[in-house]
Amino acid sequence: MKSLNRKQFSYLIVTVAYWAFMLSDGALRMLVLLHFHQNGFSPLQLASLFLFYELAGIFTNLYAGWLASKFGLKFTLYSGLIIQVVSLYLLSQLNENWSQNFSIFYVLIVQGLSGIAKDLTKMSSKSAVKILAPNNKEGLFRWVAVLTGSKNAVKGLGFLVGCALLATFGFFASLIFMALVIMIILICTLVLLKDNLLIKNKNTKFFDIFSKSKNINFLSAARVFLFGARDVWFVVSLPIFFYSIFSDGTVESNQKAFYIIGGFMSTWIILYGIIQANTPKLFLRKNNEKINLVEIGKRWNIFLFLNLLFLTVFILIFNKLILVKMVLFLGLFIYCGIFAINSSIHSYLILRFSNKNRVSLDVGFYYMANATGRLIGTFLSGLTYQLGGLALSLTTASFMIGVCLCFTHLLKEN
Repeated sequence: MKSLNRKQFSYLIVTVAYWAFMLSDGALRMLVLLHFHQNGFSPLQLASLFLFYELAGIFTNLYAGWLASKFGLKFTLYSGLIIQVVSLYLLSQLNENWSQNFSIFYVLIVQGLSGIAKDLTKMSSKSAVKILAPNNKEGLFRWVAVLTGSKNAVKGLGFLVGCALLATFGFFASLIFMALVIMIILICTLVLLKDNLLIKNKNTKFFDIFSKSKNINFLSAARVFLFGARDVWFVVSLPIFFYSIFSDGTVESNQKAFYIIGGFMSTWIILYGIIQANTPKLFLRKNNEKINLVEIGKRWNIFLFLNLLFLTVFILIFNKLILVKMVLFLGLFIYCGIFAINSSIHSYLILRFSNKNRVSLDVGFYYMANATGRLIGTFLSGLTYQLGGLALSLTTASFMIGVCLCFTHLLKEN
């Protein structure tokens, strides 16, 4: 077997560290959501538990790009892994005898730390691809797609792992176990990662994080609504909708509901990751034919809007539960495929529009927009489900995809 060169080996180490982190991130989301739902939290209260997680991501992405340009990507990568270990341990110290209000406050703070950890790790890993990937359009597209797609497949597996851990070992033991796993990955990364990843620029000013590129600004705005629309129905609405169908409150039905929810959501995210990783195969040509991924992205954004609009109208018109469930399952898996292609093209375009000497800044700004969308989507997921159920969540998502479509059509090939 052909041995890996230094850059390929560094890419592998960064990818494995990112995988481990996202596995814990997906598992933690399901542990928190289902544990506190069992304890009687309303949909809006459940959504509030994740608000600091997403809010921290907004500010972290702004500062992370600046920190990486000052101290290097290894610094931000290691920091993300360390903070995740700390946040998992602190959450395991939650006392169930505390009042509900204090418990919410405590979980908010700890989830905020986890949000900081996630975006430090994400920005570091994705920026590293720009440094390590082959210096051509096709190589960059493939390496970005593999990292992003595999990450989402692993995070999807994390949803299932989180539900299985909760059903088998309970909330607190699961958190300690995950903290130990991330600690081991951190140690291995410290020992094995030798590549510098990025030439530091200590002259970088904080306000350099704000992009002056119209393409990056429009793409970031589109990203706000793309991921906001996904999280409106995905974060709280869909899991609680499924829980209301499959659980009657008994221990046995609760465990059944956990596995069904975890199975659906993990399958959705894994499929999403697989399609992301293979998106370049759909568009790259072996004969080096020039491709315009900006225009391709615009077309696939229209497909996404039409898919979600159809699904929303169907759910609003028909209220027969069995029929709704069948169409919902099928429609959301179609949405998954189209969404994955859109997301993969976006992840490529942000690196395409950036240049190497400010890639961590542009990626940080872009993922700040991503975190903003997730924050808005998370809050609206709890609010819309509480006010109007899954139908209102999907209606809101359709509107947000329409706004995303408008921003996407402002992008220009460069």
